Amino acid sequence: MSGIMLFLHLIGAVGMGFYIVLPVLVGRASKLDGAGQAGLAEGLVSANRITQYFLVLQFLTGGYLISQGEYQVLWMVLVIVLFLAIAALGGIVTKPLKRIAVDIQSGQSASSHIAKARTLSIVILIIYLVIIYFMAFPF
Repeated sequence: MSGIMLFLHLIGAVGMGFYIVLPVLVGRASKLDGAGQAGLAEGLVSANRITQYFLVLQFLTGGYLISQGEYQVLWMVLVIVLFLAIAALGGIVTKPLKRIAVDIQSGQSASSHIAKARTLSIVILIIYLVIIYFMAFPF
């Protein structure tokens, strides 16, 4: 059973790889025209929603794997807090992404929402890389 769970956990980690390219894709939004920005933002919202399902998979399989191993309490707490930070920020970044499309369709500038989404996506990327480090090198 642990082998299956580890495989599913790795699938979830690959699915969360969207957060690696998210800052780059959001950064490209400022170089597009209005319709392109709206279309890209709507696509990013959809991809983020799919990634949120991978986060649920990570939570379930990671919980099982932690229960089967001998890990230090500090490591477990740190990993769970980082995971929850990714989940929370992944949900929070959805609002500015949705606002990009809404502002473009109403004829307003979406630059402030693009900047907010880019900042949040960079923070998510940093946390994602930190959690990958702790998964590869647990203490």
